Amino acid sequence: MAHLLGAESLHLEFPTRVVFDSVTVGIDEGDRIGIVGRNGDGKSTLLSLLSGRLEPDSGRVTRRRGVTLGMLDQADTVDPTLTVERAVVGDLDEHVWAGDPRVRDVIAGLLDGIDWHAIVGTLSGGQRRRVALAALLVGDWDILFLDEPTNHLDVEAIAWLAEHLKRRWPAGQGGLAVVTHDRWFLDEVSTETWEVHDRIIEPFEGGYAAYILQRVERDRMAAATEAKRQNLMRKELAWLRRGAPARTSKPKFRMDAAAELIADEPPVRDSVSLAQMATARLGKDVVDLLDVSVSFGEKQVLRDVEWRIAPGERTGVLGVNGAGKSTLLGLVTGDVEPSSGRVKRGKTVRIASLTQQLDELQAVLDDRVSDVIGRQKTSYVAGGKELTPGQLLERLGFTSAQLSTPVRDLSGGQKRRLQLLLILLDEPNVLILDEPTNDLDTDMLAAIEDLLDSWPGTLLVVSHDRYLLERVTDQQYAVLDGRFRHLPGGLEQYLELRRAAVSGGGASATHPASAAEPAAAAAEPALSGAALRAAQKELSSIDRRIEKLSAEIDAQHHRIAEFDQSDYVGIGVLSGELSTLESQLGELENRWLELSEQLG
Repeated sequence: MAHLLGAESLHLEFPTRVVFDSVTVGIDEGDRIGIVGRNGDGKSTLLSLLSGRLEPDSGRVTRRRGVTLGMLDQADTVDPTLTVERAVVGDLDEHVWAGDPRVRDVIAGLLDGIDWHAIVGTLSGGQRRRVALAALLVGDWDILFLDEPTNHLDVEAIAWLAEHLKRRWPAGQGGLAVVTHDRWFLDEVSTETWEVHDRIIEPFEGGYAAYILQRVERDRMAAATEAKRQNLMRKELAWLRRGAPARTSKPKFRMDAAAELIADEPPVRDSVSLAQMATARLGKDVVDLLDVSVSFGEKQVLRDVEWRIAPGERTGVLGVNGAGKSTLLGLVTGDVEPSSGRVKRGKTVRIASLTQQLDELQAVLDDRVSDVIGRQKTSYVAGGKELTPGQLLERLGFTSAQLSTPVRDLSGGQKRRLQLLLILLDEPNVLILDEPTNDLDTDMLAAIEDLLDSWPGTLLVVSHDRYLLERVTDQQYAVLDGRFRHLPGGLEQYLELRRAAVSGGGASATHPASAAEPAAAAAEPALSGAALRAAQKELSSIDRRIEKLSAEIDAQHHRIAEFDQSDYVGIGVLSGELSTLESQLGELENRWLELSEQLG
């Protein structure tokens, strides 16, 4: 395996601390490296050193002759005066870049919906980020360094990027190093993990799931001061092992060792107990959206939405940017009024939202953290244990020294954690999380997920982080073409539906890649005549049956929540009935998808 790049005895010191001390690492052909670590430990600095953008105080970085390196950093580096076309393909003639499959793939995967002739400076921050990533990926590089590449990307674009990176180079060629908090993405693209901590870089074999296993093994042999982190990682490993099969089917994920480590670890959530507690706090009624539609002027954003939110429900909401997710949550909170239909709220409902704007902190920016926390309630119950606000702060990664820090001087991740703590101490019974992973490293995400596991309320999450969605929610819905749809198949089903919609919807008027594709012969309709009418009739019937089954499933959740929890036999019967209903709904959803594809 040919060597691409190496770093020997790197030492880097800033005025207040040593970042790296005698670090030696290397990247060979075929390496796919995920870089993890706490915020501030030096992940981005490492990429800057290896790429040559930052010089070490001592040591050296060497690169094989002729090796090309491309890097995406977190700064906005695209010239704002250029058009999107010039920024991505430069001065190349259209017939040149249009004839390159890689360029067409990148444009289709990242720039769909962005005007090809728009000035970069007029785009939103997320669109500029996509342009910068596209400009990098169209190039021919031997090594790619990506610093938080999933920022501002939705679930579809993240899935596309993972697939693109997996097939970008022939097997055993090229090198990739990626810094990201997106754990699903890490597991998809990386075959090796570097953990940056305490001035060193510790390598682990495999992706994120394998890293967690090896880290648990390492922590078991560590000193007692590591006990808290060890327990948290064991819980996350238990979820990884019991969760989606794809995570644990990787060859390097040692199944026997994982099973032994988590043999006595309980499930991450006791769903029945949480539902019972949520019912006690909320009553039977939370928020019901009944045949709701929302229009802004002539544009209809949502139509005929039926959503009966249950006590203790944990739901992830998916949809492309602009699909109507924020409008939907606005209906739940009362910030948006329906154009038609009705919104019914329970009398005891207390809704809180973790927004991206850090609204809860604006009034206390000049206060010290200890003063802000001191004005809150004195205890909080999590996982059956009563915790003080200080103990909660410790669980969320704050040190005692940071208690005297003004809120204004906290990092983005620290502000995010403080914001969540203030909301939880206010004891809402319905919690809405809007992109909660921003500015958080993987350890802090695990800590927040652990805290949410024992939170006895209704949880609604909007996020492009599919790992988080699968971890903290029990079901997913999507806003598709203005309608609100249950996804029994989870995120994979959502991506299938979106692929079908894109392939059947034609090319975007602002999208250039389609112009480069050879014209295809007009396809014959999949169905015609009597078969077409029969399929349309069956599709209409399935729509009605899906609606009826969804209502029955909601009712069954209510029955389980209200049932005598000491009657295990009765609970088992009800749970079996619920599984049967959900299985029937899944079959109907799959048949609906088949018919939709046939009808075009």
